[in-house]
Amino acid sequence: MRILVYFGLAIIISNCSLNQDSKYWKEDSIKKKADNQKLIKIVEKSNDIRLMSADEYKIYIDDYIKKSKFPDIN
Repeated sequence: MRILVYFGLAIIISNCSLNQDSKYWKEDSIKKKADNQKLIKIVEKSNDIRLMSADEYKIYIDDYIKKSKFPDIN
C-alpha cells in the first residue's frame, strides 16, 4: 500500500502526462532539428525570392504563416 501511495505522489508531483495523444509523446526531435536547419538556410535566401526553389518557397511561406499575427480562418 505504501508503494502505491509513493507512486501516486510521484506522478502528481512530476506532472507526468500519461495521455498517449499528448504532443510530447509524438514529438520527433531529430526531424524537428533537421527542419530547423533547412529553415535557417531558407531564411538566409529569403532576401531574393528568385533564388529559392518551389519547395524552399513553400517551407518559407508555411513558416511565415505560423509566425503571422493573423487569426486562423479554418
